[in-house]
Amino acid sequence: MEDKRNFSRAGKPHNITIENREKISISGVTNVVSFDEETVILETDLGVLTIRGQGLHINKLNLDDGQVSIDGEIVNLNYSDKSGLIGKSGGFISRMFR
Repeated sequence: MEDKRNFSRAGKPHNITIENREKISISGVTNVVSFDEETVILETDLGVLTIRGQGLHINKLNLDDGQVSIDGEIVNLNYSDKSGLIGKSGGFISRMFR
């Protein structure tokens, strides 16, 4: 079964460039949801992007232009729908402040 989601391209262009699994540059970012040395969660017009790795460090952040650059060992990239941030247990943001 094919997944034919209609991803809106009305927002900022969204691109990802990874250099040797040590640096990732992302455009089309609308918000930084959370970050630490092992996980960076970014909101884009096309969904929530979770980046997992080790020693992650946000090197460049410009939300006006939608640009984020991260250094560190990149292990995994995962997209989820924006609705994935808000669950039945009160939502991701409310769990952060518990």
